[in-house]
Amino acid sequence: MRVVTKEGAKVAVVGASGYAGEELVRLLLTHSHAEIAALTSRKFTGKRMSEVFPRFGKFSLADTFSFSDFEPARIAREAEIVFLALPHGISVEFVRPLLDAGVRVIDLSADFRLRRAEVYQDFYGKEHADPALLAEAVYGLPEIYREKIRDAKLVACPGCYPTSILVPLLPLLREKLIATDSICVTSLSGVTGAGRKIAAEYLFAECNESIRPYGVPKHRHLSEIEQELSAAANEKVMIQFTPHLVPANRGIISTISADLQHAEAIGAVLQNVYRDEPFVRLLSGDQFPDTKNVIGTNFIDIAWRIDPRTNRVVLLSAIDNIVKGTSGQAIQCMNLMCGFPETAGLL
Repeated sequence: MRVVTKEGAKVAVVGASGYAGEELVRLLLTHSHAEIAALTSRKFTGKRMSEVFPRFGKFSLADTFSFSDFEPARIAREAEIVFLALPHGISVEFVRPLLDAGVRVIDLSADFRLRRAEVYQDFYGKEHADPALLAEAVYGLPEIYREKIRDAKLVACPGCYPTSILVPLLPLLREKLIATDSICVTSLSGVTGAGRKIAAEYLFAECNESIRPYGVPKHRHLSEIEQELSAAANEKVMIQFTPHLVPANRGIISTISADLQHAEAIGAVLQNVYRDEPFVRLLSGDQFPDTKNVIGTNFIDIAWRIDPRTNRVVLLSAIDNIVKGTSGQAIQCMNLMCGFPETAGLL
């Protein structure tokens, strides 16, 4: 494995023309410890960054840096950290060659989030192409796996919905404050959560002025959500999860409820676990999470209320699905892996 100095790292973004890839580029352009060494895109090979992303035109790199095709051997020579912003089922083809070449990989797809190949097949509809690597991957949720991420060669960034759900829930399950068989989640996501692709259901005229559920009752993200909840509770946990598409570009709001075991400890546990976390904001008083307060940032805002009528806790969270839900969290992981300040390049 190549050594990255604390002064900086050369990084590559593979699949840089999607929403996650574009956000990675935006964050890396202003990161004081990262140097973009390669950007790949099959669609835009040979085009300058400023042609594909005009909004980055103020950066001198944008007029001189061009997208290339993805050649793992060349990328491994040029970069020490490689971000894979590729669709599910594609990243897995390239991870082992990159690891064998000595680079460290941060994968934004779902290909390495799950620990069991049979669960991957169940939720993603295909056999995992490299199941032996599942045991080597570290789930990239810094608030939970910070120390493992520091030494990881392969980090699997969580999905956006799981991030919004796991951060509020995991401390309560570890402390057995809620009933594991009573968890219900409703989440609402902006349209960018579906990725930059052409499909009729994501056209403006289909999404605007409309809110609709989808992925019911078995959204793909359920697999990693229940995996991590079960690990925290030390027992199998299954939840009811209903995602919705809302007519907004980005942002996720999750509302989580569960039966209480120890109502009086909820606030104290959350405060104890997250008071020093740089990107977790626990809201007080009458405040509720609002996507407008997290868009463009790596923060997750969390509030909670106790309902004495039903003896349930209601947890509420908000994130930017492309930043804390994807690319910002990937940068946070890179900072940990390279020994940079954890907040470097992030708001």
